[in-house]
Amino acid sequence: MLFNSYEFIFLFLPITFFIYFYLNHKRFTEASKAFLVFSSLFFYSWWNIAYLPIILTSMLVNYVLGNALAASISTNKNRFSQKAILTFGIVVNLSLLGYFKYSDFFIENFNTIFNTNADLLQLALPLAISFFTFQQISYLVDSYRQETKEYDFLNYALFVTFFPQLIAGPIVHHKEMMPQFAKTRNKIINYKNIAMGLFIFSIGLFKKVVIADTFAIWATEGFDVATTLTFFEAWVTSLSYTFQLYFDFSGYTDMAIGLGLIFNIKLPINFNSPYKAQNIQDFWRRWHITLSRFLKDYIYIPLGGNRKGEFKTYSNLMTTFILGGIWHGAGWTFVFWGFLHGLALVVHRIWSHLGFKLWSWLAWFITFNFINIGWVFFRAKEWDDAIKVLNGMFNFDSNLDINILQLSYISIFLTIIFLKNSNEIIKLQLHKSITLFITAFLAIVSLLQMTNIIIQADKLSEFLYFNF
Repeated sequence: MLFNSYEFIFLFLPITFFIYFYLNHKRFTEASKAFLVFSSLFFYSWWNIAYLPIILTSMLVNYVLGNALAASISTNKNRFSQKAILTFGIVVNLSLLGYFKYSDFFIENFNTIFNTNADLLQLALPLAISFFTFQQISYLVDSYRQETKEYDFLNYALFVTFFPQLIAGPIVHHKEMMPQFAKTRNKIINYKNIAMGLFIFSIGLFKKVVIADTFAIWATEGFDVATTLTFFEAWVTSLSYTFQLYFDFSGYTDMAIGLGLIFNIKLPINFNSPYKAQNIQDFWRRWHITLSRFLKDYIYIPLGGNRKGEFKTYSNLMTTFILGGIWHGAGWTFVFWGFLHGLALVVHRIWSHLGFKLWSWLAWFITFNFINIGWVFFRAKEWDDAIKVLNGMFNFDSNLDINILQLSYISIFLTIIFLKNSNEIIKLQLHKSITLFITAFLAIVSLLQMTNIIIQADKLSEFLYFNF
């Protein structure tokens, strides 16, 4: 079930909302949580019910391990036992993720290196496995650090499956979610939160179905259909994907945050105008913020962070971002994309230590174009697709022919990225009538576009991060 679908907007969401708060109103608090877990699992199973046993098993195993860590700490067992439990839990989670996501990647490379012909497993990637795996690893590590405890499986299931953030994040911590569900005031309908939630949701819906899905047409044409690209066609292709990815993923996050707020739950901000960044470090503080937080807290810092000298710091940065690239996808293009960003962070750190500075506009220009070029490898299905686009982007002798409509459309959205983001708009505290008008306008335009997409393509598009 997609956020950008009629069945979600007009059936699933209102039914779930009213029953959840009705049960809370009658003070059936455990029943309300159980219903929200059931609804979330139904939402998850909508794509393929075969995925359900996987997430249920994963939750049960991690819940048991989390309790084992808590019991080990409370009985004052030695740290070796606790480390053994934590290590086992991390290995189990990564093994599950590795089996489904990376088996064929390893088999393909094994065949290439050793000239063998082993059959691929061709496993279907369970929906959201990358996200709920990282979220549960963070829970185990936090439990080991004595930063969180959970003795109630229903609460834990709600933490993992809460449908607004289940499929593509934000990646949340147990300690920033479950206290909110426990608050009595959050069990009562809050009309101010509903109004703000619908406002944010409508912004995200517009980003997805009107902006991202339009750019997707041009990105697909350039990457997957065209055999050669002129200079302008290549830049339209790369920029189209750059904007498609941002508006698609930030649109999902806006919708998730809006939905959470409708249920009186505040999810963390995941995007903060990342394309306004003036250096690569600033970009990663703005882009997919909860993933950056995870990579920093659970990979970079445990590796040693910046505490063991410059060379070790550079090595930790490279390792962290190569692993971040692998997390996004099982392919050498993703590994290379991670390598590029790790290398860029190393260069930025050296540059900063030398005391060099650039004009703000030049720093932004270099940063944005580096990010745009990096996304070419992130999007390309094969190396040849990436080389095709890059050749066109830097082939200054090619035919400088471009559709004027496409050029004007790109120009419009280049302007949009410099406007206030949804987080900043919320802080403006617009008058209720203005908020209502914007919400209604964006919702109507988005619903009309959804209808148009269904008529033309017979189906609505999934979010890009569903593939990761």
